[in-house]
Amino acid sequence: MTSTVSLLRERALAARRASRVLARLSTAEKNAALERIAALLEAEQAAVLEANARDLSAAKDAGLEDAFVERLTLTPERLRGIAHDTRSVAQLPDPVGEVFDSRTLPNGLWIGRRRVPLGVVACIYESRPNVTIDIAALALKSGNAAILRGGKEARHSNAALGELVQRALAETAVPADAVQVISDPDRAHVDELLEMNDLVDVIVPRGGAQLIDYVRRKATMPVIAHGDAVVQIYVDEFADLDLAETVVNNAKTRRYSICNAVDTLLVHRAIAEPFLRRMAARWGGKVTFIADERAYPVLQAAGAPVEHATEQTWRTEHLALRVGVRIVDTMEEAAEHIEQYGSHHSDAILTENYSRALEFLDVVDSAAVYVNASTQFTDGAQFGLGAEVGISTQKMHARGPMGLRELTSYKWTIIGRGQVRPL
Repeated sequence: MTSTVSLLRERALAARRASRVLARLSTAEKNAALERIAALLEAEQAAVLEANARDLSAAKDAGLEDAFVERLTLTPERLRGIAHDTRSVAQLPDPVGEVFDSRTLPNGLWIGRRRVPLGVVACIYESRPNVTIDIAALALKSGNAAILRGGKEARHSNAALGELVQRALAETAVPADAVQVISDPDRAHVDELLEMNDLVDVIVPRGGAQLIDYVRRKATMPVIAHGDAVVQIYVDEFADLDLAETVVNNAKTRRYSICNAVDTLLVHRAIAEPFLRRMAARWGGKVTFIADERAYPVLQAAGAPVEHATEQTWRTEHLALRVGVRIVDTMEEAAEHIEQYGSHHSDAILTENYSRALEFLDVVDSAAVYVNASTQFTDGAQFGLGAEVGISTQKMHARGPMGLRELTSYKWTIIGRGQVRPL
């Protein structure tokens, strides 16, 4: 155990050294590295898919849920998508070196803030191997080294992707040590990583509530949490029912296993019966409704699969073809429900009433608040960030999808001509 843990520290030291080189590289040099990673993802799909097949076989043998297996799965199409997102990051403006809030003080000093990398960013995450490339790409473009520790279920996929990234970097000006993928599932790695505040500048946990709570309690460095995502859509009395049906269908069924899929529908009583009948017909038994006492008889009469809701229903991130339904009397009641049970991740209102929409935007305190659009857009690539390190539900430093700027800090730069401070 001692040698294994000490090896982890050696890799963190290597990442720290690489971060100092990486912070000084030009935008062109960093972009060339990203382009090379994308090219290898396309050229060497077979090796990555073979590794992923081993993980999928083990997951199915272990009886893991379908939603988990779906998140774990890589396909040629998904790998092409990851390569595309990597190139998108390369095309984004480089935040490093940007000077902002500059001004000249009355004493003649020029002062401004200059964006700098955080240094070494560590991420502990579960199941999704695409996260390995997403975070590596964003970290590299923003001048940061990355230490990536994925879940044991994706160990072979992550190892293959990590080896691919390091081979790609070895052909460029970016140090290969700038990305360290820890594929060994030993829990001791997590515990030691959380103690490395001398080498790691920030840590981002991505996964279930248990993982995030553990990291928050044990970490000795700042934590940016990608928390649970209990997502609500409020269908207002002034909603266009055709639009509402389309948006809700997309928000639930496009990909039900991702964090921005809707978990609870809050439906105004004035349109509850026609809207719920529409959704029951649209889904044709594919989605199970977990309904409050007012919605249950409506859905039962429509022939939909329906269960009785409990208090826990409203706190559940389903990650499955299941959705809670509650009928409300006012938008204020919907907003109170979101405040009490939501996770401050993504919430939406569907309405044709402009004033009602603006009021919802004001009162709902979430990282992403929508009007008449699917919550499944809460994604770094969809927001024009290229990819994301995570979706922060906190309020400090970063909120919502975390892209390049969220991986930088700043330093004050002051230029003078001999000014001294008076006694």
